[in-house]
Amino acid sequence: MQIKPALLAIVLAGPAQAQQPLSAIDWLTAQPENLPGTVLLEPPVALEGGQPSIEVVPLETLSPPVGLVSSSVTGLPINLWQNSDAERLAELLQRVRVREHPAMQRLLFTLLLTEARPPSNSDSPDKLLLARLDRLMQLGAADPAQSLVQLAGPTDSLDRFQRWFDATLLTGDEDRSCSALIAQPGLSRDYAAQIFCKARRGDWPSAALTLEAAHALELLPAEELDLLDRFLSPELFEEAGYLPQPEDPDPLTFRLFEAIGERLPSAPLPRAFANADLRDVAGWKAQIEAAERLTRIGALTPNRLLGLYTDRSPAASGAVWDRVAAVQRFEKALQSGDTQAIEQALPEVWEQLSRVGLQVPFAELFAQRLSAYRLDDRDVENLRWRVLLLSELYEDAAKVAPSGPTSNPFLAALAQGAPGRAPSPSPMADAIAEGFAWSAPIPSDIDAMLSNDQLGEAILEAMMLFGHGARGNLVDLTAAIATFHRVGLEDIARRASLQVLILGGA
Repeated sequence: MQIKPALLAIVLAGPAQAQQPLSAIDWLTAQPENLPGTVLLEPPVALEGGQPSIEVVPLETLSPPVGLVSSSVTGLPINLWQNSDAERLAELLQRVRVREHPAMQRLLFTLLLTEARPPSNSDSPDKLLLARLDRLMQLGAADPAQSLVQLAGPTDSLDRFQRWFDATLLTGDEDRSCSALIAQPGLSRDYAAQIFCKARRGDWPSAALTLEAAHALELLPAEELDLLDRFLSPELFEEAGYLPQPEDPDPLTFRLFEAIGERLPSAPLPRAFANADLRDVAGWKAQIEAAERLTRIGALTPNRLLGLYTDRSPAASGAVWDRVAAVQRFEKALQSGDTQAIEQALPEVWEQLSRVGLQVPFAELFAQRLSAYRLDDRDVENLRWRVLLLSELYEDAAKVAPSGPTSNPFLAALAQGAPGRAPSPSPMADAIAEGFAWSAPIPSDIDAMLSNDQLGEAILEAMMLFGHGARGNLVDLTAAIATFHRVGLEDIARRASLQVLILGGA
């Protein structure tokens, strides 16, 4: 097919007229509901008791704060990042490890989603925003990432649009980003995205013409052109074999394979791809496994997982079906109010969910109902108490600690913020108790950050120390807990310490 140069130029350039900014998002006037279930609801953080000083700054130097959760809800100030270096913050946000520590997951999501201004001394105002979006996607929180970039302005730059486009492809909301791309083709230099969006909007002739141009000018790799050929003309490939599966697909490639009926498994792919399995196009087993994967890192609320567990009867036995059956038996026991049935079901469901790292989500789901019971079996009662300590009810649970040889007075004292009142059972418990002491020092570099109003950076550094400490560096563990105390994150200090000891077998 021969294409005239003038026509080819028009095809590749697309519409020239500019589009008005996207209309306001409906839910911005209310608290968003699609956030991970691990965002702090702390009182405002104060570093000292004195009256704050008044700082005068020219209005034109202040960037507007961006975040999904108001600073009045998270307790973190909007100048959280103001005096820090954007490059350093981006590095810390990427490096801090939270996979094994639900309390740190909760704190990281809070830092990523809280309303805050970018650093005032940055040459690249988007550096921190893009780092926040990238870490949200790395954690699997595609919905919050999409909402955050929509709030910031998804069409203000190519980098913002790319992250928005990727997130919408995984959440199933690509019609919104495709509409913007069709109106402003310059938002993406990816011809595959142009072709996909034109087809999604029903403009098949234009999509086919653009694909022909991409073939003629070799604008895309051969394997991507083959995939797009099957996407636009499936009837021509009915007898063809399957395409080779890519090792590292991007979200668009993932969705194109889905569209041609050769869906890629999400399990070996980065965590964000699990969001695509939460849609109805995936089977029940795939939905459960995706929800477990996201809930384990704090990117999905435990209630969503519970809804999938109890959606229908298990289809088989083994692996995920054993977890489904155990959760359903336990919930049935709770509903019956039969303490003997609860005693039988609790150890089994705890063991099943412990195998996949879902102990804390389990506690968050069932602690309130478990708190109404006392169990006769001493070992199971002790397990019930520890489940309560892993939940938001930890302080109330500490007041009714079980007695006997399996009791742990140190955990009870720790839950009340005074671990020094009880004998320490281990060196790690010693390190935790030292961090709660009123005289516990914090590292000099973190102290300097706090003096220079670099609160967010100081918290990230403390999170790094906590990760080192939980892996055995007890000096760092003490320093991290002392820092959380200094900045007013008492709830995080207690819950993180309880999780380390309980999940570590204390």
